[in-house]
Amino acid sequence: MHRLIEDCLGSVPEVAHAIARDEGLVPRRVARAIARGRIVVPANPRREHRLCAIGEGCRVKVNVNIGTSGTRCDPALELEKARAALDEGADALMDLSTGGDLPAIRRSILELDAPVGTVPIYEAVRRAGNAADVDGDLIFRVIREHCREGVDFLTLHCGVNEDAYRALVDDPRVMGVVSRGGAFHTVMMAERGEENPLYAEFDYLCEILREYGVVLSLGDGMRPGCWSDAERLAKATEYLTLGRLAKRALTAGVERMIEGPGHMPLDQVGYNVRMIKELTDDAPLYLLGPLVTDLAPGYDHVVGAIGGAVACQHGADFLCMVSPAEHLALPDREDIVEGTRVARLAAHVGTLSRLPSGSAARQEARMGDARRRLDWEEQFRLSLFPAHARRIHERDGVLETCSMCGDLCAVRLAGDLLPKPEPRPSE
Repeated sequence: MHRLIEDCLGSVPEVAHAIARDEGLVPRRVARAIARGRIVVPANPRREHRLCAIGEGCRVKVNVNIGTSGTRCDPALELEKARAALDEGADALMDLSTGGDLPAIRRSILELDAPVGTVPIYEAVRRAGNAADVDGDLIFRVIREHCREGVDFLTLHCGVNEDAYRALVDDPRVMGVVSRGGAFHTVMMAERGEENPLYAEFDYLCEILREYGVVLSLGDGMRPGCWSDAERLAKATEYLTLGRLAKRALTAGVERMIEGPGHMPLDQVGYNVRMIKELTDDAPLYLLGPLVTDLAPGYDHVVGAIGGAVACQHGADFLCMVSPAEHLALPDREDIVEGTRVARLAAHVGTLSRLPSGSAARQEARMGDARRRLDWEEQFRLSLFPAHARRIHERDGVLETCSMCGDLCAVRLAGDLLPKPEPRPSE
């Protein structure tokens, strides 16, 4: 069975060479980072798809969530949304379906050429009928099924334990629990009077994930759900637990990444990211947002991009798309397209921050030169969204300059008067 951490401990396997080629890294450095738990590669050996390396030295990656709900269940639409996300440059997908034939929906998503993640507790609750009737046997059975089907990474809320529950009670929050998986586990503990089985039997969970070569994504079930809850106790309690579990998973030979940290003021983003990184020995960090204001429904994709770019500056590795429909409705295809583009933009800015001499920075340098020369074709080729840029530029006709400046174009008027600077090393 494929066990990537073990493979990288004493050698440089082919997967490390492939990642090194994609990311512009040294293969031995990649293998060492995988062995230390600082790069994860969601790649269940039961299915073939393009590689996606997440973590130290890699460009920031983007995940897109799709999936049905109990209110709106159209599997064909979800598959269309998944394909649209990949067309727009998403690196990975998560199927968060809670309505309809969940295994059938998942199988259709798994046919796509990308890493796919799921949240098994959703299916466990649907099978049981309610969260209070879910037990450990059911959760672990669903986890095994997802692993056997070829799912590459699983969000599992192992840090939602009795300590976190007590923190919620001792230091109440305005929004309580906003993570769906976190809420399910909280209800399970409260109603059954038992510890979260994913925490109580964490070693057994690691055995399963190691057997199938599946990445553990330690879910942020206690993330703050509004700006006012950012400094409450439950979030920090979960951070400490996830730090301990991250070390145990790595010791067990399981690839893992960490999720977080929810809604918070912009000036707290860097501190929270650095704290998570320190507690988990720089495990790859997977974020939705952070969302730095609660006052922009309809534009939460922009809010998340602002928080996400700052988070990447401080060490975040993997951004989850936030759609314009966040907090309002199940996303449509257009929401997925717009959200994916904005998330890619945040990831690009984050990559520039963490890899200032990498390929993204060289692309920026080439764009500056193309703009100096008014070379529109080269500008379109270099842009993140070429068709969109071309459509805007040409709506007033095919012009030498943009239609805003026209014959008063500053670049054209002054360009020949000034010397061209020497290229920098990154260019």
